[in-house]
Amino acid sequence: MLKLIKFILLLGVALLGAGFASINPEPVAVNFYFYDLSVPLGLLVLTMIGAGAVLGVFSSLMLMARVRRDNRRLRRQARLASEEVNNLRTIPVKDR
Repeated sequence: MLKLIKFILLLGVALLGAGFASINPEPVAVNFYFYDLSVPLGLLVLTMIGAGAVLGVFSSLMLMARVRRDNRRLRRQARLASEEVNNLRTIPVKDR
């Protein structure tokens, strides 16, 4: 059921994007440093939105990787501390 809802939402977004691109067919000049390009406005906007989404996903993946690395390090420290506590509990206490 969740896959169907995701598919319907994705289809709706794709239809909105296609509608936006068809409503804005005017060419827009894009000037790079050494190259000029003329593309339709709708295509340019959709491309930039897609590029922003890809960059956003990439940056969040980098953040998630850092958090996972920190989590692994903290779990290792907690395991070592727990083992040390267990070792200290098994040492016999000497009476004076």
